[in-house]
Amino acid sequence: MAKLLIVESPGKLKTLRKILGADWILEASVGHTTELAHDGHKKLGFDFKDQRVETRYIPRGPRGKQVLSKLRAAAKAADMVYLAMDPDREGEAIAWHLVEQLRLRKFVRVSYTQITDSAVRAAIQNPRSLDFPLIHAQRARQCLDKLVGYEVSPLLWNSTGGKSAGRVQSATLHLICERERERLAFKPEDYWVLHAHYRSGLVAQFEKAQAKDGDEESKRVKSQAEAERIEKIARTEPHRVTDLKDREEKRLPLPPLITSSLQQTAGVRLKFSPQKTMKIAQELYEGVGGKGLITYMRTDAVTLSPEFISEARDWLKTHAPDALAEKPPTFRTKADSQGAHEAIRPTSVALTPEKAREILNNEQFLVYRLIWERAIASQCRPARLARSQIEIHAGETRWVARGLRIIEAGYLQFWRNIEDERELPKLKIGQALDLDSIKTEAKKTQPPSRYSEAKLVQLMEKLGIGRPSTYASTVLTLRDREYVILEKDVLAPTSLGMSTDEVLWKAMPDLVDVKFTAQMEESLDQIAENKMGWEKFLFEWNQNYLTRALDEARRVLRTLPSLPRAERAVSFKKSKGSRPKRSSSKRRGTANRPSSGPHPECSQGHGPLASKISKKGAPYFKCSHPGCDSWAWPKSNR
Repeated sequence: MAKLLIVESPGKLKTLRKILGADWILEASVGHTTELAHDGHKKLGFDFKDQRVETRYIPRGPRGKQVLSKLRAAAKAADMVYLAMDPDREGEAIAWHLVEQLRLRKFVRVSYTQITDSAVRAAIQNPRSLDFPLIHAQRARQCLDKLVGYEVSPLLWNSTGGKSAGRVQSATLHLICERERERLAFKPEDYWVLHAHYRSGLVAQFEKAQAKDGDEESKRVKSQAEAERIEKIARTEPHRVTDLKDREEKRLPLPPLITSSLQQTAGVRLKFSPQKTMKIAQELYEGVGGKGLITYMRTDAVTLSPEFISEARDWLKTHAPDALAEKPPTFRTKADSQGAHEAIRPTSVALTPEKAREILNNEQFLVYRLIWERAIASQCRPARLARSQIEIHAGETRWVARGLRIIEAGYLQFWRNIEDERELPKLKIGQALDLDSIKTEAKKTQPPSRYSEAKLVQLMEKLGIGRPSTYASTVLTLRDREYVILEKDVLAPTSLGMSTDEVLWKAMPDLVDVKFTAQMEESLDQIAENKMGWEKFLFEWNQNYLTRALDEARRVLRTLPSLPRAERAVSFKKSKGSRPKRSSSKRRGTANRPSSGPHPECSQGHGPLASKISKKGAPYFKCSHPGCDSWAWPKSNR
């Protein structure tokens, strides 16, 4: 009996051949093979008729035709077809499209979250039917995204020159642009920080008596005269310990990594982009050295299988018994998470990072180590910390020193997520201290920081914008559209991005509202859970919202003053065997000049910023003061 197993990615085939042997025919769809047709009046590939959605799918370009032809021949030669796409909405939809396109009669759906011998064989022995609510959710998302893209994008072409709008893309761009507007409106304030250095080596910082813990504003000294007065008192009055505080703190282990936290952690610790992190995770999932090393990497559930928990606890009993939790820790999963999935974890606890290093390249090793260590740490006991505080008075001035000491490491043996230890000396209340020096430093308040890619992903997850499979691609789209650039590891909107967001903000405010976008995601989740009909949802969303919103947007755009079309960075025409050519406006020297008018002020107080041109040819402003990195994009006209 000839058996054909079809997967999404060709990268899995080598690992699966090793598991299944020569009796199986193995092929890959290479992702999606079909797409909505570009036909009809609006080229959407679907029509609304009597509250129903009539869709038309076509092969996805020449590659899609070629793959479908190959799979059709393989299916004819097989007695049974096993559809082993990824266990998510996209994978389920790909499986359904293949059933339709290949006209399959004898087929089953198999799914697994790790490519190991036991998991793959168990999936084949326990096939299931297609999950149509998941398929409907993906089809709804696909139609929804095309509706927004094809209907809203033309509003930008004749106003800002923006390339596209998108359901998730535009809301995410708005977050970046709003932060930029906060930065442009920010007015820096001077303040002074004073430290008392004692001969014992203790260092304490001046804090006002009424200062609140965690409130930096209440601790600040806001004038040089006040700083000088405090310093004078501190130099002339005796310093005595007036209060000692010691408290024990329990720090709970973090849950194992999910898609968003993996991207955030790799961004912070490894400086990897979300796209790079997911590419490496995909390689680890598909298999290195003939076996899959981690479970499926697109998930938002923090649960772990009982088998893995048992294996991890056995490993800890042998290798780190003092870190083992008395009973397995539990973690709260978000209400809208895909509960059928596990968190991202190693397929085998025994393959420690040290052992895995032999078969992995350096980048794969670094990502695998994050996943392994976080999964093991999640099964450890809490850490016990001792926090101490010494309060000192010199006349009316108050000085505070804070320390941290680890009593019991617990999970910290595997996952260090605390500040550096600083142990304070043993002192007594009333004890006099010998002052060595007072150091005063003038500072300025800083504007809200731009988002790194990791921080943006974290914010998207928190606000419910997008889903695990879309975080990385959304950020990449914003960069490809030249709406944002990555500079010094943070995302900054270009002038094109700012003006595009401004037009959408005025013309279609709901589209950039994160709450509105999150509500659409919730609706898609309800469709996936079979709580809502996908055609009814699309029909009503188009009729009750989009059609009316577009009419209003066109009316608003007619009333707006003419916005200058934002110049893109540099327009290149690629031709084979020749150097890229700049656009004619660039050659004439008329493009990419910062707009006339007042230049924004330096956030560090160094005066107006100077006009600059970026490496991509986009105009911006930057401080000329040595060592200052304050900069800004030109404001679009309001």
